[in-house]
Amino acid sequence: MSNEQTLTIDGTEYNVADLSENARTQVMNLRVTDQEIARLQQQLAIHQTARTAYARALSDELPKTEQ
Repeated sequence: MSNEQTLTIDGTEYNVADLSENARTQVMNLRVTDQEIARLQQQLAIHQTARTAYARALSDELPKTEQ
């Protein structure tokens, strides 16, 4: 098995080691950005869950009206 890292862009596979230094920098930037997006998506899910719980708690505290 090869230790070389590859990536696929638009259906073409590239060996990262064969890319220019600038291209490798952009690959690193993409990876860091993807990690940050994933982290933010997790944070958003946590906050959405908390908001739902707060809304439910508020609903429980509101005066009940006759229908």
